[in-house]
Amino acid sequence: MYEPIRTKSVHTMADPEIPHRSREQELDIRLAGQLTALLTVTDELHALAARMGGGGPQDAGVDGAGPDGAELDGAELDGDGLAAAAERIAEQVARLSGGHYPLRAEPTDGGAPSRIEALQQRAHTLAGNALAVATTRGDEAARELAAERMAAHATPLRDLATA
Repeated sequence: MYEPIRTKSVHTMADPEIPHRSREQELDIRLAGQLTALLTVTDELHALAARMGGGGPQDAGVDGAGPDGAELDGAELDGDGLAAAAERIAEQVARLSGGHYPLRAEPTDGGAPSRIEALQQRAHTLAGNALAVATTRGDEAARELAAERMAAHATPLRDLATA
């Protein structure tokens, strides 16, 4: 009366011989990806700081300067602080990736100081994403780094909101 079903049901489990990643491995991959994206934006900000001659906190402006020495009106950045932050981010990515340091892209040459605001906002968002994944994963070192970077990139955004 009825023809027998000849195909596998969509509800059957996948082939047990195919290796699957654990939740921990998936979170490691996500966290490494978020931190690598944050590293790329940090490198862009560092390149802008180097082009504008912002070598250190002593070079940063006084009015509206954030923890990274970012001043959106005068477009000054703390290049040394950004370089140190980039190295710490790269170390965390290497730790999560089994000792493989991330490939770092060469920052673009066409960066105008007007891009600082957008880059700061992007860095803040990426640091927030990394913070969420690090919290879920229970990674204290990555959580502290992400929270620090989020705070560093939030100050210039708060200055914009009150301006």
